Amino acid sequence: MWPALIGAPLAALAQQSILLALVTPSCSRQSTSTLHAVSALALLLVLAATAAAIAEWQRRHGPGDGRRRLLAAVAAWTGALSALASLAMWMPVWVLSPCIN
Repeated sequence: MWPALIGAPLAALAQQSILLALVTPSCSRQSTSTLHAVSALALLLVLAATAAAIAEWQRRHGPGDGRRRLLAAVAAWTGALSALASLAMWMPVWVLSPCIN
């Protein structure tokens, strides 16, 4: 649960910071491959954490699991929102050139 609850948003924020830092070098090299690699890695990390939270959410069904089930549900939704944000940050890399002024 915790990787999706804390790690997924941190991975999305790290993706944004790294992408912004790599725009100038990508423009000078006229290549977006590094930007795509960073985005793909961040999205994979977020999706893996989200999948683990979803599995935990589905596994909690017994009595006394109410709080853990709620925490797993919040973690799964947080991971899903982070995946959406990560994907949204990757889309401009596909569409725009890093050299736009």
